[in-house]
Amino acid sequence: MSTAGQPRPSGVAGGPYGTTDFDSRQFRTAMGQFCSGITVITTIDADANPAGFACQSFAALSLDPPLVLFCPMKTSRSWPVIEANGKFVVNVLSHRQQDVSATFGAPGDDKFRSIVWDPSPAGLPVIRHSLTWVECDVDNVVDAGDHYIVVGRALTLGEVLQDKPLLFYRGGYLSTEHPRVTPAQAELENFLTYTGGDTWL
Repeated sequence: MSTAGQPRPSGVAGGPYGTTDFDSRQFRTAMGQFCSGITVITTIDADANPAGFACQSFAALSLDPPLVLFCPMKTSRSWPVIEANGKFVVNVLSHRQQDVSATFGAPGDDKFRSIVWDPSPAGLPVIRHSLTWVECDVDNVVDAGDHYIVVGRALTLGEVLQDKPLLFYRGGYLSTEHPRVTPAQAELENFLTYTGGDTWL
């Protein structure tokens, strides 16, 4: 008999229900309960042509050294261009950029035709009106199922705009009601992006 605060293991009467018999659709649905931001990862090819793709699987990884990660599919046409260049820019999209997300999330060879961008210090595309951007070197690549885990070392940080983020949740777009966030509890100081104090206000 379990006590309060100690849930029963899956399969035990009264415990949480779980199954080991699931397919990729069910796995995607379950993972869709995690709300995430949307980024566009950009670079240029050997002929200075811009390339990029929409990426939900992005995260800050380390403060010292400053590292980020993103996870391209192995079938991505943009990833080989990024790998060959060795540098990329992460553009964090705002809630006003659903069209940008849709453009880079769809297949096509001329995704930049309708996109206004400026060159980063390394000449890579920085998409205008993004919440922020970070230019990185490819630091490490790990094989992971049908994706790669790409670790990037941050070289240049872009300015931060005071606007709302574009979010992805349960297979659709979502935006926060307010551009500012509710202060977090000090217990969350182990969160990598927790800044503490009244800097959240």
